[in-house]
Amino acid sequence: MKENQNDPQLNRGLSNRHMQLIALGGSIGVGLFYGSSATIQMAGPSILLAYVIGGLVIFTIMRALGEMAVDQPVSGSFSSYADRYLGHFAGFLSGWTYWFMWIVVGMSEITVVGLYINYWFPDVPRWLTALVVLVLITLINLASVKAYGEFEFWFALIKVVAIIGMIILGLLIIFFGVGNGGTAVGIDNLWANGGFMPNGVYGLLMSLVLVMFSFGGVELVGISAGEAKNPTKSIPKAINNIVWRILIFYIGALGVMMAIYPWNQVGSEGSPFVQIFDFVGIPAAAHILNLVVITAAMSAFNSGLYGTGRMLYTLALQKNGPKYFSKLSKNGTPYRGILASSAVLLIVVILNYYVPEKVFLYISAIATVAVITSWMIILLAQLKFRKSKSKEEISNLKFKIPLFPISTYFAIAFLLMVIVLMAFIKDMRIALYVAPVWFLILFIGYKLKK
Repeated sequence: MKENQNDPQLNRGLSNRHMQLIALGGSIGVGLFYGSSATIQMAGPSILLAYVIGGLVIFTIMRALGEMAVDQPVSGSFSSYADRYLGHFAGFLSGWTYWFMWIVVGMSEITVVGLYINYWFPDVPRWLTALVVLVLITLINLASVKAYGEFEFWFALIKVVAIIGMIILGLLIIFFGVGNGGTAVGIDNLWANGGFMPNGVYGLLMSLVLVMFSFGGVELVGISAGEAKNPTKSIPKAINNIVWRILIFYIGALGVMMAIYPWNQVGSEGSPFVQIFDFVGIPAAAHILNLVVITAAMSAFNSGLYGTGRMLYTLALQKNGPKYFSKLSKNGTPYRGILASSAVLLIVVILNYYVPEKVFLYISAIATVAVITSWMIILLAQLKFRKSKSKEEISNLKFKIPLFPISTYFAIAFLLMVIVLMAFIKDMRIALYVAPVWFLILFIGYKLKK
């Protein structure tokens, strides 16, 4: 594609396999490999139930997005739909909030890479690791979208294969005692340490906050719609597959982990997956898995930076952002948005220098509010989308959300509940202070723009 400041089209270079692995790569990262420690401490083995509940809500949100994306496959996805069906301010708010979300998620991913590196090299400062990862992923994202998609495909595939391998190995340990002196571990740990729900319903509810954070990234399927080769086929396939695959990975991996290792002994330093393999006496597997989780975090960050660049590009085309970001490179990438996002991400390098211990929880809290805002806008836009259609047009929709409108209203109520629950978690409350300030800044920016 030639450089053209007024051309709203990106290259359609992403195949179905690219799109599925991009979404998978964005949603299987720090939330599973590192954040699972915090959720397990909150809910114990009942965290498995929390992921089932959260997964059903995510499926509803994704089907709402898919209904619109198949009917109107555009770059920028739900920001474009919000602009069209909820008004220009909604498009402005959703686009900038989603950009903000991936900035803070990116911060969490490159922060946790430092923790994984410290498993091998305890003396390497986390800020240095964050800086190296930031530079590397930025260079990858400046390539053509096809090159990015191919790189992300293999990047994400590594962790998918690794998780499947870990589940299989875990099952061998549980039922046959492989690596544990031939003594089968069994699954008693799922209820032997205070029961399946040791912290009661309260613990289960509190865990839903971080569970929803861990699902952030699945909506990248919609963001990539504008660069999909065959969106009417690839989007439904990606959405239908992505949710149940993630549930298998999360529930399967965490179920195996808590069967092998008592939930109340899972530490918060480093990846709990690595700790488990150390516990059962397989240090080589722990080193391999540590490499995999580094790849996982970098993959999620890679997908996030992709999303920020595309969202700034869309905002520029909507005149909801600086025109500066509407220019594409010769390879068809929104390079200015990518570079600007990378510049903002330098903040995490500074944070890791001054407050490395609290960075992950603070960033997770802020990212949770941001991603819930984006999901809420998807659901509200889908309601307006349906109202704008005639009965005949609705009957001709190729990818309808099931049980509409009950499913949409249920998902909205659930997301509102998660926001309320954040007020009961000390380290998550910071997001409830930051969010109003962020929305006020956006409101002022929107008024000044006009």
